[in-house]
Amino acid sequence: MLRIEGLDAGYGRAQVLRDVSLNVPMGGLITVLGPNGAGKSTLLRAISGTIKSRADRIEFEGAPLHGLPPHEIVRKGIVHVPEGRQIFPDLSVQENLRLGAIAAKLPSSRPEVEEFIYDTFPRIKERFNQPAGTLSGGEQQMLAFGRALMADPRVLLLDEPSMGLAPILVEQMLEVVRKLVKQRNLTVLLVEQNTRLAMKLADSVYVLENGAIAFSGTREQAQASSVIQDLYLGGSGHA
Repeated sequence: MLRIEGLDAGYGRAQVLRDVSLNVPMGGLITVLGPNGAGKSTLLRAISGTIKSRADRIEFEGAPLHGLPPHEIVRKGIVHVPEGRQIFPDLSVQENLRLGAIAAKLPSSRPEVEEFIYDTFPRIKERFNQPAGTLSGGEQQMLAFGRALMADPRVLLLDEPSMGLAPILVEQMLEVVRKLVKQRNLTVLLVEQNTRLAMKLADSVYVLENGAIAFSGTREQAQASSVIQDLYLGGSGHA
C-alpha cells in the first residue's frame, strides 16, 4: 500500500497542496479529479520525488519514501509517466525503452519485457529503430508507457496520458492501462482530463479542490454524488 499523510507541496512560496492524505491499495486503478490548478500534477510529482514536499508520512509497503531522490523511488517500484511524455527524440524507440530499465538499475536488454511491450503496442514495434521524435503523439505516449513498464513498476503514476490525442486513441490507450492493471497486478494512480472515461475505468476516486482532498470513495460512491455529477460529469447520471 502507498500511504500519504499530511502532504504539503508547492513551488517556491506558492503552496499548492495542503494537508493531503491518501491510502492507495495495491492492485487497482485510482483516478484523481479536480479543476485546473487544483494540484493533481503536483501530487504525482511529490510522490515521485521530482519536487520537494513536506509530509507527516509517505510510505510504500511500510517503508518511508519521503525525502528519497527520484531514482531511488523508481527502484522501489513507483514510476512516474509525466505530462508531455518527455521521450528523447534523437534516440531510437528501442533506446528510449531501455532507458526505463537502466533507471531502475535493471539490465538494459530485457527481451521478455520488450516483447510484451511490443505485443501490447504493435505500432511502436514497427518503428523500434526509428528516432522517437519521428513518432506521432499517440505513438510517443505508447512509448512513454512502454519505457515505464521496462522499470518493472508496481505503482504507475500517469499524468494526463490523453493530452493532445484523438478521442478514439484516448479510449484505446486507457483501455490498455486497465488491461495492464489486471494482467500485471499494477496499481495505477491516474490524473486524466477525460473525466468520463477515467471514472468508467476507476476502482476508486479522489477529488482535489484548492489543493485539498474534497472527496474520496469508490467509483460507485462518486457516481452517486450529486456534486461530482454536476461539476465533473455534466449532471447526466452514471459515467
